[in-house]
Amino acid sequence: MSNPIITSSPSHTDCTVVIPTYNEYDNIRPIIRRILQEPRFRVLVVDDHSPDGTGQVVEEMSSEEPRLGLLSRPGKQGLGSAYVEGFRRALGEGARFIFEMDADFSHDPRYLPHLLEAAECYYDLVIGSRYVPGGKTTDWGALRQLISRGGNLYAGLILGLRVADSTSGFRCYRRAVLETVDLQKVRSNGYSFQIEMVYRARRAGFRIGELPITFPDRRVGKSKMSRRIVIEAMINVWRMRLGMI
Repeated sequence: MSNPIITSSPSHTDCTVVIPTYNEYDNIRPIIRRILQEPRFRVLVVDDHSPDGTGQVVEEMSSEEPRLGLLSRPGKQGLGSAYVEGFRRALGEGARFIFEMDADFSHDPRYLPHLLEAAECYYDLVIGSRYVPGGKTTDWGALRQLISRGGNLYAGLILGLRVADSTSGFRCYRRAVLETVDLQKVRSNGYSFQIEMVYRARRAGFRIGELPITFPDRRVGKSKMSRRIVIEAMINVWRMRLGMI
């Protein structure tokens, strides 16, 4: 893995939101501004050298905003590795609560304080869930619904997760979870990364909770989901079950 280029560093607060990006030019400025309305939060963008200039936008914003950081990587290296590098950076900067979310407004920043409250009071890992009572998706076709719900049922059945939405990428970790889970051993690099992190947290004995969210389709830009990512996730679930991950 190539060493990332760190061009800026957010000031010390106790909550860091890690956002991996690739070609999110139209979304990144408004999502950052909305998150930073919450004074306890900082944002760390992990950008994989987006050709559309996403990284440059973040770099410009960070020159005037101490709670915004940019971790630039030399090319497209995958979702899982982006989160792992972002987690390490957040831990190194002293964050007590580390969040995952997408840049495309499918994950509404208004839920961040609710995830934080649940992590402070009840759980070690809190998942913004589409599939618990009160949660839902909007603007999705039948095929996408089938793939998403079927993937969660598949992972839960094989791994015994007892989590309704293990593929959700909107979540909050207490610091202890990421310190205990050996990030160097995380092998999934697509969307199965989310399943693997839940699996590792569960095996380590951490408390996992879910809060309902409404998940709309992205406003602008192109989805990163592909057939290859779905197949990788199906294979990796069995690799986890057999102890290969």
